Amino acid sequence: MKSNRFLFTLGIFILLVSGCQSKYPGMPAMYHSLLDSALVKAGSNAADIERVLTDIPKDQKEAAAFLIAYMPEKDLKTLSAEFIADQIHGAWKVRNEFDWCRNLPDSIFLNEVLPYCSLDEKRDNWREDFYEKFAPLVRNCKNAYEAIDSVNRNIKNVVNVEYNTKRSVVNISPFQAMNENMATCTGLSFLLVDAFRSVGIPARIAGTPLWTNMRGNHSWVEVWIDGKWYFTEYYPDKLNKSWFLADAGKADPQKPIHWIYAASYKPGDTYFQRVWDRDAKDINAVNVTDRYIQLYQEQLQRLKDDELLIDVVLYKKPVDESAANRVHEKVTVWNGDKQVDFGFTPLSTDDLNKFLKFRLKKNTAYHLEFAGANGETKKQTLETGDKSEEVIKLIQE
Repeated sequence: MKSNRFLFTLGIFILLVSGCQSKYPGMPAMYHSLLDSALVKAGSNAADIERVLTDIPKDQKEAAAFLIAYMPEKDLKTLSAEFIADQIHGAWKVRNEFDWCRNLPDSIFLNEVLPYCSLDEKRDNWREDFYEKFAPLVRNCKNAYEAIDSVNRNIKNVVNVEYNTKRSVVNISPFQAMNENMATCTGLSFLLVDAFRSVGIPARIAGTPLWTNMRGNHSWVEVWIDGKWYFTEYYPDKLNKSWFLADAGKADPQKPIHWIYAASYKPGDTYFQRVWDRDAKDINAVNVTDRYIQLYQEQLQRLKDDELLIDVVLYKKPVDESAANRVHEKVTVWNGDKQVDFGFTPLSTDDLNKFLKFRLKKNTAYHLEFAGANGETKKQTLETGDKSEEVIKLIQE
């Protein structure tokens, strides 16, 4: 009896396992339930989605599973099998062709090279066209740094698109932008991301819905090299160097409207806030605000001979310098009636060695403005000396 029961159980197990394997052969089990869900969401387009999963070559099975498992619902309902297959084949071709792509971790290749979109732009089948445009520029490059620089320096002439606010829509797609010969920062970033991805360089769009100086939004591009993310733009400077770093470095980590977001194809820790569709929560993202604040703080420390660093911390009450007594608040630096700089003091949860840093002139009179305990504006005078760094303690009460 026990033997028969064991054989019956074993038979059921084998049937279940073989059933899973026959449904999505060659695809990791972690995707199976996600693919089931995707096929349901696809509705009348499910046959095209299934055709990709069935016909894709064996070595590209996981790429297909990843792309479809995390595909936005509107794309599951509309993208053709040919479109999806073209994108997978193109990504796989550069995976094998270029050393910097071949050596990528699978997780980076799948999430930052394979995807056919950045946000909610029109779905252009750009990959083969962009490969033909940009592969010749990078074939002789020795590493990812050279390849990134080659694409970055030449993209404007290759696609013939310039910054222009007269573009038809904010989230203009690559082919639309090339047809109109114009785009703003978002459309230019789409172009650059897709150009990088077309030659196997991991890239994603990043940006903020609103700077803390209330001067609008901005979008740019991040590239991944040897385990680190760097930022660049369509009109490039050096990696991790641009006019906007000072604004990004003043982001308020307590207010999502001022965060710095990096888009992600697979689910991240938040969603990408877009100024043209403020209520939408359908684009995955990761919050990278702290990294930009840190990059800016590091930049501030490159002092000239007549400059010094001021470390600022704000406490609720005097005497107590514990973390719990710290207050996160905006502090503005003035020299007479001229605003010099502003930033946000550390959180109570931050390391005690973290301060708000300002780079100021030595032997100069300033005053600092911040909100008091009751919301009133408080001022504290500051006369800088000759020290290379000073700590200024502000009290709300």
